[in-house]
Amino acid sequence: MLRNREYIAEVLSEWLPERGLVLEVASGTGEHVVFFAERFPKLEWQPSDAHPDALASIASWRDASGLPNVRPPLELDACAALWPIDRADAVLNINMVHISPWAAALGLLDGAARVLTPGAPLILYGPWLKDDIPTAPSNLAFDRDLRSRDPQWGLRRVEDFAAAAEKRRLSLEHMRRMPANNLMLLLRP
Repeated sequence: MLRNREYIAEVLSEWLPERGLVLEVASGTGEHVVFFAERFPKLEWQPSDAHPDALASIASWRDASGLPNVRPPLELDACAALWPIDRADAVLNINMVHISPWAAALGLLDGAARVLTPGAPLILYGPWLKDDIPTAPSNLAFDRDLRSRDPQWGLRRVEDFAAAAEKRRLSLEHMRRMPANNLMLLLRP
C-alpha cells in the first residue's frame, strides 16, 4: 500500500467529501491514516482495527504525527453487529477484504450501511477479481497463497461484493483500475 498511496490519494481527492469524518476500517499499522490525514487536513480521520497490536501501532503513528485531525484509534471488528461509532461521512477500507473471511466483507457492508449518511462514500482498495478484467498471474498466485494460509481468505469477485452490497442498499457507483493490479471501488447508500 505504501508504494501506491499517492495513487490512492489521487482517487480519494475525487471521491471523499471536502469536510467531515472518515472512518477507516482495518487501519493496520496506522501509516496510511496519518498520510491521508496530512494530505486531507479538512477531514477528520477515525482509524480503527480489531487487533490490539495494530491499535498500539496506530496510536504511535498518530502521536508521532501530531496531527490534530486524527482521532485515537477505535477497536472495531468489521463482523461485529455494533460498531463503536454511529455516524461517518465516509468509510475507507484498504486491503482487508481479501485477508479476512467473507463474513468480514459482509460485516463491513452492514456496518457501512448503518453509519453512512445518504450519498456518503464507502471506498475500498485492494486486489479484486472482475469478470470482464483479465486477472494478472501475480494476483492468481497471491490468491492461491492466501487460500493456502486460510481457506476463508482470498481475492473476492467485484460482482459478488456488489450483489451483497445491493442487499444492504449500497450501490457500486464506480470502479477504478489502479497500479499493481488493484482496484478501487466506490459504493454509496
